[in-house]
Amino acid sequence: MPIGLLALALGGFGIGLTEFGIVGLLPEVAADFGVTEPVAGYLVSGYALSVAFGAIALTLAITRFDRKKVLLGLMVLFIAGNLISAVAPVYSVMLLGRIVAALCHGAFFSVGAVVAAEMVPENRKASAIALMFGGLTVANVLGVPLGTLLGQQLGWRSTFWAITVIGVVTLAGIWLLVPQPEPVGRTSLRGELGVFRRPQVWISAAITVLSYGGMFGAFTYIAFTLTEVSGFATTTVPWLLVLFGVGMFAGNFLGGKAADRALDKSLLVIFALLTAVLAVFALTAHSQVLTIISLFLMGTVGLAAAPGLQLRIMRYADDAPTMASGANIAAFNIGNALGAWLGGLALAAGLGYVSPLWVGAGVNVVGLAVLVAGSVAARRHHRQLAETPQETRSAVTA
Repeated sequence: MPIGLLALALGGFGIGLTEFGIVGLLPEVAADFGVTEPVAGYLVSGYALSVAFGAIALTLAITRFDRKKVLLGLMVLFIAGNLISAVAPVYSVMLLGRIVAALCHGAFFSVGAVVAAEMVPENRKASAIALMFGGLTVANVLGVPLGTLLGQQLGWRSTFWAITVIGVVTLAGIWLLVPQPEPVGRTSLRGELGVFRRPQVWISAAITVLSYGGMFGAFTYIAFTLTEVSGFATTTVPWLLVLFGVGMFAGNFLGGKAADRALDKSLLVIFALLTAVLAVFALTAHSQVLTIISLFLMGTVGLAAAPGLQLRIMRYADDAPTMASGANIAAFNIGNALGAWLGGLALAAGLGYVSPLWVGAGVNVVGLAVLVAGSVAARRHHRQLAETPQETRSAVTA
């Protein structure tokens, strides 16, 4: 594999660490700025909403520019955002830094995937893209718990200084190691946006929002659950997050295999399993042994849906994959924000530190209902299309 792919993977690692590294440090950040736990959670939801905005708006704005220069510009934005977070004197400045860093997230992965594919022969494109996204997975498995450990030992600001350094190294790596890509051809904005006229694209996006809303409604406040309910020491949280990350790594692989065999059926099973895992976790969170098991299963089942969710929206927008990819990244992060907000509301209402788990289970039930309805509608449409005379099929839209 070309060495330039390592620079893109490092960028994915830094972005993943920026997005989720704050989760294990929310108690320290809340105490330092003198804000409540739900308000501290806005550092997660605010980031996610900014990713959602950037994934669509920024991706559309940069489609006609030189891709290598775009990647360099996005990393400058990333560095600036994390630097602001590292030196933030008050909570509002910290939130601003999170928003700035988040804007590059969706566009970096959209453009980076194209650049990665152009760096290798046709028969290795998928592997190249997987390597770039592998940086994000490694961030969840190792980067987040290690970033949490660093923040707990040297202060939470040290984690953001470390991420800033990662951004600088990535910027240099892209500049020196990523070859100049092929010139970007003209794209049709109307054609890209046309996918949003298709009901199944919206249904797919809604399923993604609800899936990740359920998952991160629980995960955003997991440090409080582990310490205040399960009774784990604060110093053990990073290692417990390693376990969660290992589950995510395994779930991503297993979910992809399942989606290849039966897309909607696999998603139905995963949604049902995740609802059950979150409910059992809430009921048994006082047991440290059962908490460890539930945390691993939450990571495994939660991320198992990701490949299938991506494949589903791409299936209904195969003529505009860039826009579909950006829309799905936006949906993931809107779900993150929704879940963090709802979990924060439950905490603010005094429902206890297991309440975000119940919120997550409830959101997943809604997602399961939307998935069932969407699958039924898709089958009905395909049946009607099959019964339509050949000469009029072209008038039937997806």
